[in-house]
Amino acid sequence: MSAPLLEVENLTVTFPTPSGPVNVVDGVSLTLGTERLGIVGESGSGKSMTGRAILGLIRPPGRVTADKLAFEGTELQSLSARQMRKIRGARISMVMQDPKFSLNPVMTVGRQIAEALRTHESLPRRDVKARVAEMLHSVRITDPERVMGLYPHEVSGGMGQRIMIAMMLIPRPRILIADEPTSALDVSVQGQVLDLIDDLVRDNGMGLLLVSHDLHLVGRYCDRVMVMNAGRVVETLDAKNLHAAQHPYTKGLLAAVPRMNETREVLPTLDRSQWAAT
Repeated sequence: MSAPLLEVENLTVTFPTPSGPVNVVDGVSLTLGTERLGIVGESGSGKSMTGRAILGLIRPPGRVTADKLAFEGTELQSLSARQMRKIRGARISMVMQDPKFSLNPVMTVGRQIAEALRTHESLPRRDVKARVAEMLHSVRITDPERVMGLYPHEVSGGMGQRIMIAMMLIPRPRILIADEPTSALDVSVQGQVLDLIDDLVRDNGMGLLLVSHDLHLVGRYCDRVMVMNAGRVVETLDAKNLHAAQHPYTKGLLAAVPRMNETREVLPTLDRSQWAAT
């Protein structure tokens, strides 16, 4: 078995509050190889903060500590800010929730994607343009030359997310962190975007960290699922065994999901007394 791309041991993210410090991520450990790992949980469970901490995106007064935070054998905590910038984007990329807040409104699509490439590689202008067009085509945009000249407000939400994916993948990273990549999209295009991410990850031999609140979604697109609550990992299991989850919290999340052939008059809610002390 090949060495993991990412190793995280006892990751903690702490923020000060008037009543004292609070651990929004509390002792999380995980490994990621060339596979698809889903992190799920309710809003505020710490799943997005975990991804941001890995990339070094937690700013003061937040504080990040870990016994180990290694990418391809390199301890990220020992790197300078400049060294970390060479990894962030080039080797580990992150797709945010809503392209409207991730794309620069006064720069054309082509220029933004080209900038993401030039930040990490020195290439002639002609080669950069060719790479941008190739990347847009790989995210299933059929007229890349035209789209390169558009501004973010001139594209739909689904196309904006494809552009964001192209921007994050053009440096050819080893790991992609996708933080709720379809939450701002219509249901009709959510599946298309997730299928696209899945194909690109598989074709390029990458590791995927898919952050979501949707258990069934990660069950479909991931190899393993890590369930978080209140900053802690409560259960990790193979996605194919999600229906056989053992922890009461995971069972509660699954039971609360509406079904297409719903016959229950009232959806069950989480009985936190079952697992609050675990």
